[in-house]
Amino acid sequence: MTYDELVTSIQSYTENQFPDVYLADGTTEGSSTQINRFIQQAEQRIYNMIQFPSIRKNVTGTTTISNKYLSCPDDFLATYSMAVINADGSYEYLLNKDVNFIRQAYPTPTDIATPKYYALFGPSVAASVISNELTFILGPTPDAAYSIELHYYYYPVSIVRGQMTGVGAITGGSGYINGTYYNVPLIGGTGTGAVVSITVTNGSVSAVTISTSGCQYLVGDTVSVSSTYIGGSGTGFSVPVTFTTNPNGTSWLGDNFDSVLLYGCLVEAYTFMKGEQDIISLYDTKFKEALALAKRLGDGMERQDAYRSGQFRQAVT
Repeated sequence: MTYDELVTSIQSYTENQFPDVYLADGTTEGSSTQINRFIQQAEQRIYNMIQFPSIRKNVTGTTTISNKYLSCPDDFLATYSMAVINADGSYEYLLNKDVNFIRQAYPTPTDIATPKYYALFGPSVAASVISNELTFILGPTPDAAYSIELHYYYYPVSIVRGQMTGVGAITGGSGYINGTYYNVPLIGGTGTGAVVSITVTNGSVSAVTISTSGCQYLVGDTVSVSSTYIGGSGTGFSVPVTFTTNPNGTSWLGDNFDSVLLYGCLVEAYTFMKGEQDIISLYDTKFKEALALAKRLGDGMERQDAYRSGQFRQAVT
C-alpha cells in the first residue's frame, strides 16, 4: 500500500474527505494535514508496540580522549546494543547501566580506560543551551579515540509522500513589512500543507524556517506566501524546494503489513471525527487483530529459527 492508496482508503472507509478546519488562532488546517497526522500517529503507536528488525539501524562513531560523553544520533529512539571496535576488528560489547552507577564507579576525570559501561545520560548542554538531542555517558572515561558501533531503534521515514525538509536560496522580494511571522502557509508547487516562519529584514524576506512539512512536494518546486500573512504588502518572494522525504510514498509497513497501518489510521481518524462508539470499537478491534499478527512476525518469527527453536506443531484433535 502506498501513501496515495492509504489516503484514499481512509477517506473511503470513513466516508469523509476531511475538509478544511478553521483553528482558534485564525489559521486553516487542510485535508492533507489532518490525514497526515492520523497516519503519523498510527505509525508512532505501531513502532512503539512492536520491535520490528526493520526499525533498527547501525552507526559508528569515535570517542574523544578524556571525554565521557557520546552524542546520540538525531533519529535515536532506544538502544539495542553498543560496542567498542578494537584495532583488530573484534567487538567488546558495553553493559547498560544507570547513570548513578557510572558516576559512583568512576567518580573522577582521571578514571580513564577502555569503556565497559554506558548509560543514557540526557540532553546535551553547550554554552548554557540545552539541546533536544540525547547523549550517552561512558564508564570509565575513554583513554583513546575508540571506534564505537551503536545499534539502535529509530522511527523510519513515514509513508507520507514528499514532506518538505529543505529549501534553497531565497528570492527576497521587496515591499514587505519588517518582522518575524509564524504559521505562514506556503503556496505554489505540487504539494500542500507546508507551514513556515518568515523573517523580513529591510522589506525583503531574509529567512524561512519550516515548521510543518506538508506533503506531495517535489524537489524543484518553487513556493511562495501570500503577503496577507506577512504584513499585508510586498511582492516577489519565492524559494525553491531542495529536499523532500520519501518521494515514492512507500514504507516497510505499507509494503509488508498494510492492514495494521490502515486500521491504526482509521482509529485515529474516527476518533478525530468523534464518530459513533460502535464504529470506533470495530476499527479498534480490527487494529488489535492486525497488531497481533504483526507482533507474531516482529516479536516472534523474526527472533527464532527452526534449528534453535524447533518448528511450530499444531495439536491434532
